[in-house]
Amino acid sequence: MFTQLLLGTFMIGLTVVFHAFAFDFIIKKVRWLEDSVLRSIRRIWKALLLAIVVLAVFATLVIEMWVWCGLFYGLGAFPDLEQALYYSIATFTTAGYGDVLPTDNWRLLGSIASANGFLLFGWSTAFIFEITAMIYRREAKKIEV
Repeated sequence: MFTQLLLGTFMIGLTVVFHAFAFDFIIKKVRWLEDSVLRSIRRIWKALLLAIVVLAVFATLVIEMWVWCGLFYGLGAFPDLEQALYYSIATFTTAGYGDVLPTDNWRLLGSIASANGFLLFGWSTAFIFEITAMIYRREAKKIEV
């Protein structure tokens, strides 16, 4: 049990740090795209920029699910990569179907992965909302001038 808690804590730390760096990268690219590239496409630039942000956030979450998959598979909690990935996605998204389960000695990690996914999906939603608000606030300021 202690090993699972230790590994779970490490994984949460790893994914949170990765998430923070990914969001920092995304926000810097949003500002660059907004200021230099997308202004030339006046009518649809906000929609394109938001689509890019959502896809980047989704890619970040997919990478984190693969990291959990790699841990489950590397520990031998599943007989093949497909089952480890399926379980990782179902658990991380908190869908938790229960049709594929890890070996008994690693099942506590599933709960930790679920909590990790819950937190990171919530953070991602807040991040997308804030980016959207930022884009529209900056646009409103430019119109006022």
